[in-house]
Amino acid sequence: MNYTLHQLATFLKVTQTQNITKAAEEMCLSQPAVSIQLRNFQQQFDVPLLEVVGRKIYITDFGKEIALAASRILEEVAAIQRLNQSYQGLLTGKLTLSVVSTGKYVMPFFLSGFVGLHPGIELSMDVTNRGQVWESLFRNEVDFALVSVMPDRLDLNSMDLMPNQLVWVRRKEQVGGDAFGLNVNLNESPLIFREFGSGTRVIMESFLEQRNIQFRKRLELSSNEAVKQAVMAGLGISLMPMIGIKDEVKQQKLEIIPIEGTPLTTHWKLVWRSNKSVSPVGKAFLAYLESEKTRIIEENFHLKEDSPPRP
Repeated sequence: MNYTLHQLATFLKVTQTQNITKAAEEMCLSQPAVSIQLRNFQQQFDVPLLEVVGRKIYITDFGKEIALAASRILEEVAAIQRLNQSYQGLLTGKLTLSVVSTGKYVMPFFLSGFVGLHPGIELSMDVTNRGQVWESLFRNEVDFALVSVMPDRLDLNSMDLMPNQLVWVRRKEQVGGDAFGLNVNLNESPLIFREFGSGTRVIMESFLEQRNIQFRKRLELSSNEAVKQAVMAGLGISLMPMIGIKDEVKQQKLEIIPIEGTPLTTHWKLVWRSNKSVSPVGKAFLAYLESEKTRIIEENFHLKEDSPPRP
């Protein structure tokens, strides 16, 4: 047999995603490149590793055993690399984070400089919904999480990173006036919500409840990107984080609605379990944030840490 580490990694990723297109996206490869690696890998075995029924991939029992072996081999290779780097005086290890969906606009800026300083670090960042973030923390699967609304059920340590400003938005009408009238009435306007459990939805429902607004819900969507597209299509209005819509506002695809009591401001927080033993990599990351977060905010988000921008 003459299989390569790249073939092992490709096969393992396909078994994890059970989808060649997704595997290609996560590995930053083209779909044909993944297919070629799979074919070359399969040719070294007499027993099928995968079966394709319709358009769905199924892993054979033999394939599952090979995937387990591939995982162990790749872990050992990573351990050898970390050992080599540690002898060179480099900080090594893995940093794992779970980030709520809108946090994808925030967290990379706090990671890039740290990873640049410590090239021996392996980084894993899962961007998902708020419920999955809390589950990851609850099961102790991640080192840190990025959230804007804190939970009740976990005992957590936290670090404030930056303000998270939320505003009401609607489609910007280029011709023919305002889609909802000059004065927006939340009692009458069709509202677009995030899914149940979303931090943005919690804040939006609290805002409406405090003002006794009997709203008309038109849509419920599972991501801020989906909400943004629905608002731009003219399906309704919504409360959204400013950081995720600033480009569309500049391009006049969306406009901020000046509703009394807004903008609302929460804070992005990095959180971790209080009873967790933080790894050396985690401790180094926290120290980096303490010393650099103000500079990162001012350089990348054009605001002072304690002074959120006005829309």
